[in-house]
Amino acid sequence: MTEHPTSHEGRQPLAARPQERTRPRQRDAAVAPAAAATAIPAPAKGSAPAAPDPQAATRREGDRLRFVGAATRRIARGIDLDEIVLGLCRASVPTFSDAILVYLRDPLPVGDERPVNPFVLRLRRSDRLRLTDEETESLSETERLRLPAVDPQADLMPAAELCEVQAGSALAEVLRGVRPVFGDSAAARVALPELLGADRTVPSGHRVILAPLRGRRRVIGAAVFLRGAERPAFEANDLLVAAQLATHTALGIDKAVLYGREAYIADELQRTMLPDSLPQPTGVKLASRYLPAAETARVGGDWYDAIPLPGSRVALVVGDVMGHSMTSAAIMGQLRTTAQTLAGLDLPPQEVLHHLDEQAQRLGSDRMATCLYAVYDPVAHRITVANAGHPPPVLLHLGGRAEVLRVPPGAPIGVGGVDFEAVELDAPAGATLLLYTDGLVESRLRDVWTGIEQLRERLATTARLTGPDHSPPLEALCDDVLDMLGPGDRDDDIALLAARFDGIAPSDVAYWFLEPDESAPGRARRLARRALGRWGLDDLSDSVELLISEVVTNAVRYAERPVTLRLLRTDTLRCEVGDDSPQLPRQRRAKDMDENSRGLFLVNRLARRWGATRLSTGKVVWFEMPVRG
Repeated sequence: MTEHPTSHEGRQPLAARPQERTRPRQRDAAVAPAAAATAIPAPAKGSAPAAPDPQAATRREGDRLRFVGAATRRIARGIDLDEIVLGLCRASVPTFSDAILVYLRDPLPVGDERPVNPFVLRLRRSDRLRLTDEETESLSETERLRLPAVDPQADLMPAAELCEVQAGSALAEVLRGVRPVFGDSAAARVALPELLGADRTVPSGHRVILAPLRGRRRVIGAAVFLRGAERPAFEANDLLVAAQLATHTALGIDKAVLYGREAYIADELQRTMLPDSLPQPTGVKLASRYLPAAETARVGGDWYDAIPLPGSRVALVVGDVMGHSMTSAAIMGQLRTTAQTLAGLDLPPQEVLHHLDEQAQRLGSDRMATCLYAVYDPVAHRITVANAGHPPPVLLHLGGRAEVLRVPPGAPIGVGGVDFEAVELDAPAGATLLLYTDGLVESRLRDVWTGIEQLRERLATTARLTGPDHSPPLEALCDDVLDMLGPGDRDDDIALLAARFDGIAPSDVAYWFLEPDESAPGRARRLARRALGRWGLDDLSDSVELLISEVVTNAVRYAERPVTLRLLRTDTLRCEVGDDSPQLPRQRRAKDMDENSRGLFLVNRLARRWGATRLSTGKVVWFEMPVRG
């Protein structure tokens, strides 16, 4: 359980803490120290009894009502646990009491959860009146006279940090009774030492109110209000004031705990819906950002994804389900999973959107979403884009020119009965593609096309700062793009995906077709050896030739059409073997007398990574080897 920065310091008893010098609190107009004397006035100690004054009694009751109203409003303003407890302390001290201790159950039960045993109270926060000579100089003479006299060195309330409430004890009975009690009552005289600690007592002459904090279903803590000896004693009506403060505080804590649980669930849901980390495909660098619509609406329907594809390609996806609720997040998760499955089948972008549209219709008639699906090929330096009602991407060229790509707008996913088109565009090396959701460019202050133009200008300005020969860093570029949002200029979730196209030079690619016969493995070894020698990677020849021979042999066994062999040299050496058989290879443990089932075992032991992907025309088996130096 975290504590407020000004909470009980170091979790030490108040008696053990060094005296603090603090700045004067900002006083609520209705809870000012000037009202301290009028809020709960009482005859001075030792004065002669005075005749009852009906007008004075009426004024005191009016002051009490105003104090309770201001204090409960201050408590109700808090959202989280620390704010609510702080609101109680600041509202109570010094107007109602000179010091306060707030104990809360540890751990706090949430909703209908059954509390854990044992019943332990932990000192959540302590507060006391601390005014120095310099601080009182700013007050008027009347305010200084009305302030209670407090010795700065006095230990108003020593207290233990933890208290275990034993069943059937006096403290348990007071907490079960719910109503506040005076400290000099028979029950409180036994309960207070149990709460504060066996060797800790209330200083002589001080007055105490012990108020249980009861939430909607159970006691969740206790508050101890204390006044010094020079201050008027608590009256019977002050028990009602303490009860009001305790009730509003306990209900606020209940709400804060429930809100915290919901916020945690929302954060976990959103975190699992979005990728934990982006892949690192060959020839492209990626960066992303996600911002919820508001702190109170942490989940939404925006998502992004980057999915590696066969042939060193990568699919870039960004989408937006209508709304920012749990339902929107759940639908988004289903659509994102569907998109990943379709990408694994290596379908064209327009076909992916078509199947997403069908999936959205199966989820319900009112399930609408926009989506942009792009496939980048680092070898061809081309990108294929299909759009379903989503804002167009922006391409930032190396020289600093930013352009909004002209892609067919398409209809949103879920409309049904529409065709989607794909367009193929150049993706030059050094260029940066920015995919985003409409929350980045549309708000109450501007329409979507105005926002897109502002985004384009912002990207061009950022690129000019890095010069014509250098692309701006991706992470800094994403942060700079989000900085274009002013205060109050965000009404929706924002998903942002940036891709820097590095590409693969033609000189780093070797590609061949092999006839599916017995000579294919030997020819593949010879071709790979020549390519590695040309690239200066002769030290990898033995391992690569062995693995290529095994993979090509397995492909030739089932292929009916020519087998493809491709080598890609980047920071790693990647080998891809494709054939027209859809059956994916599986690693099996070979028996002692088996002649087969050893190829993939070698690949798994010698390669840094390997895998197999099913295509619409067959499959691709690939492996990667580290390039030394």
